[in-house]
Amino acid sequence: MKKWLEGDGKLKEKVYDVVWAGNRKPDAKGKLPPVNNTVDVANATWTNTIGAPELITVRKDPDFMPKLSAFYYARVIEIPAPHWTAYEAKRYSIKMPPEMPIFTQERPYTSPIWYTPEG
Repeated sequence: MKKWLEGDGKLKEKVYDVVWAGNRKPDAKGKLPPVNNTVDVANATWTNTIGAPELITVRKDPDFMPKLSAFYYARVIEIPAPHWTAYEAKRYSIKMPPEMPIFTQERPYTSPIWYTPEG
C-alpha cells in the first residue's frame, strides 16, 4: 500500500497486489480473487494446505514521483481460520446466527517505509 499527501493536504492511498500464492490471476480490473477457504465450521478446524509459507519479490512503484513525500507498507492476507465463534459453537453444540462471523482472516502489516524528497 502507498499513501501520500496531495497538494490540498488530503491523504491519498493506493493498494497494489504485488505477490500472491496459488494460481490465482487478477481479473480485468486488476483485482485478485480471494484465496480458498479450508475452514471446517462443524469441527472448528482448518487445513494449512493452501497459500504459501513464504512470498518474496522485488517491487518498484509504477507511480513513483520523486518530488512527492510518501510512505509504503506491505500487508499480508492470511488464509481463513476459524473465528472464536466457531470454537464456541462446537464446544457448546449450538448454531450461531447467520450474521455471526464463523471464520476470520488476519491481516498483518509491516512498519512503514518513508520516502521524503530532497530539498
